[in-house]
Amino acid sequence: MKFIEQLAGWMRPVLDLPPVQRTRRNHGLEHATIHVLSSRVRGLQMAGRSDAGGFVLLGDAPTEQIERAVNDALKRMQAGEHQLAVHPNCGTNLVTTGLMTTSAALLGFAGTSRRVAWERLPMVLMAVMATILFSQPIGLSLQKYITTDGDPRNLEIVSIVRREVGSMTVHRVTTKSS
Repeated sequence: MKFIEQLAGWMRPVLDLPPVQRTRRNHGLEHATIHVLSSRVRGLQMAGRSDAGGFVLLGDAPTEQIERAVNDALKRMQAGEHQLAVHPNCGTNLVTTGLMTTSAALLGFAGTSRRVAWERLPMVLMAVMATILFSQPIGLSLQKYITTDGDPRNLEIVSIVRREVGSMTVHRVTTKSS
């Protein structure tokens, strides 16, 4: 997606701000960790959320497995496996799909009366379905160039802390980088 790569170039002043850089690197490490965990834990159900100080993983997994996966993911990314930063179940993909399908539907129904809207419904449904198909590669490209960074550079793991919040297991992975 050449346009998204160009968009990232235009956004470079913002993407290079230190808190944004750290968040993108942590987001990439979060995805890489989930990739590594998924290859080791059958049927893994996990979600994550990143910020400038690290990320949280929501889902029941032993802390020892999380620690190994985080460390292995970081080593693999530092060794050049930058593609681990992109994950098909990322919220970026969900937001991209939601925005694109909503836009397609709104455009399809723009300026119509209720009667005409019913007549347009099959065409709008086809447009929405096509948009869903095209949104996946766009979301992956947005991750690659804008919302994650596959090169962790000098990212270090400071700590991994497990907490139980009600019935949910939360691991906080704290990182630092200069």
